[in-house]
This record gives sequence, C-alpha cells and structure tokens, in this order.
Amino acid sequence: MSTELDFEKPIRDLKEKIEELRTFTEEKEIDLSDEIEKLEKRLHALEENIYGNLKPWQRVQIARHGERPTTLDYIEQLFSDFLEMHGDRLYGDDEAIVAGIAKYKGQPVTVIGHQRGKDTKENIRRNFGMPHPEGYRKALRLMKQAEKFHRPVICFIDTKGAYPGKAAEERGQSEAIARNLLEMAGLKVPIVCIVIGEGGSGGALALGVGDRIHMLENSTYSVISPEGAAALLWKDASQAQRAAETMKITAPDLKELQIIDDIIPEVRGGAHRNVAEQAEAIDQVLEKSLKQLSSLTTEELLNERYEKYKKIGEFSHVNDAISVN
Repeated sequence: MSTELDFEKPIRDLKEKIEELRTFTEEKEIDLSDEIEKLEKRLHALEENIYGNLKPWQRVQIARHGERPTTLDYIEQLFSDFLEMHGDRLYGDDEAIVAGIAKYKGQPVTVIGHQRGKDTKENIRRNFGMPHPEGYRKALRLMKQAEKFHRPVICFIDTKGAYPGKAAEERGQSEAIARNLLEMAGLKVPIVCIVIGEGGSGGALALGVGDRIHMLENSTYSVISPEGAAALLWKDASQAQRAAETMKITAPDLKELQIIDDIIPEVRGGAHRNVAEQAEAIDQVLEKSLKQLSSLTTEELLNERYEKYKKIGEFSHVNDAISVN
C-alpha cells in the first residue's frame, strides 16, 4: 500500500476498520456484510470530501510524494522504442534529466524530463531531481536535434529547482537556463510540456516554454518553493503552508490565471495510486495537443507561441508608470 499522508489518516483508519470486519467475518463465519457496506459508503463519501476539497499545501504534499510517478515511469507507459541519450558534449552527463528519442503511437518524438529517485540511493544518483547546467545543455542538444529531424518535443517537468551549488554556478547554471528559454521560444517544432510533480523556479521553466502546458491535478508550478517564499517573506521557512495558500501555485490557480492550458485529472488520492491509469489520462491530452500542433505550419506555430506568452500577465498604465499583475 502506498504511504499515506497526514491528512489521509481518517481514510486510512476507516479502511483498516473495514479490513478488520472482513477478516472477522472470514474467521468467525459471521455475516457482517451490512456493516461493511455502510462503512464502504462512508469511505467513499470521506474520500470524495477530502480529495475533492484539497488545500494548496495538501496538493504540495501529494506532488512531493515519494512514490509519485517519475518521467521514466511515464516514458515506459506512453512511448515505445525509447533510446536514452547522454551528455551535453561540453562537460558530462547529468542524470537529473533524462532525454532521448522514442515513438508515440508510431510517430518519432523527442522526450525530455526531470528525473528524481524513489529511494535514497537513486536520489543521490539523480541529485534529487535538481539538474546541473550540463543537464539543461543536454536537453537543449536534444531539442535542436529534434528540430533538425522535425520531431515534436515532449517535456515532463518535475523538480524542486535547478541545483544551487557552487560547482553548478561555476559551470554556468544561469546561462544554461536562459539559453534554454531563448532557444525553446524559437524552436521550429511543436513543444508539449507536462508538469507531473513539482515545477520549481527556473529549473522547471528551462523545460517549460511550450506550445501547450498541461499540469497534473495535484502538481505545482511556481517561481520558488513555499519554504523559500516563507523564508523570504516572513523569515521563517516553517510558514510554508501559509505561503502555499497565497502563492497561487496549484493547477486550478494557474488555469484560472491562464498560465497553463489544461488540468489533467488524477487518480483519486494521487497519481501514485495507479500509474497505468494516470498515464492514460496524460495520453488523452498529449494525443490531442500533438494533433492540433501538427496541423500548423512553422510560421503559424511560432506566431501562436509568441501570442500565447504575450498574453500572460496584465499590464496597466497609471500616471505614466507601468504596473504588472
């Protein structure tokens, strides 16, 4: 069973009670089916209430769940003939980003995504999903290759942010991210971006300039983590829950602000409950997006991308000063 979060404790307790009654029924051969049925109805209502009214901090917790599906999990479910490529041809390979070519329903595509681990050993290997500059340069190398061979680019976003260490800065972390933003803005092939977990800061945005941006229902996308925002605003990282509720970082918030295009519904309780079912939901949105984008000429594609980002945000002139919302 997947590890439950704190706010899921009432659900867990009720499931355990139902299981106890079922075990008692089998062992004592006493018919408790009516009581079990009543509890199951209560369980369904409780799940609807909790998962249907998730608060921002609860969505953050689900997005960070240790068993949440990663880029490689979705690659296995959605694509065939995936061939991973390594290295940026400048410094080395960064395992915090996986990139390669694959087939999607028979169509050649380039797939790129952040990759974190699911245990301590793998997280160390993947640098906890926080890329170094060579990771972003590897991603860009694959994007330019996709442009050369007219392959759509599909990006999976799932990172707390780019690695902030001294070595990463020495190797040009900020330039690598900025370069990706610039190049993706003018890439002459369709780009579909899907936030599958945490979308943190420029580390996420470096894979996030797309023609279509979709988010899983319980993922987050922001310029800074709730802990980081709390530390800056109130000098107290423990105020992260308060920050999450004011930052507008959830999929419903970003859809309302017209930052993203679609919210992809999640399996009840989170994507980690059923990877195959969650991949099917992603598949429907991905297929629709690629079909729409593939019908556009290169000029139409670039113009629509430009207009898309031009519309983000609201600008107003007040006494010759510009305010930005």
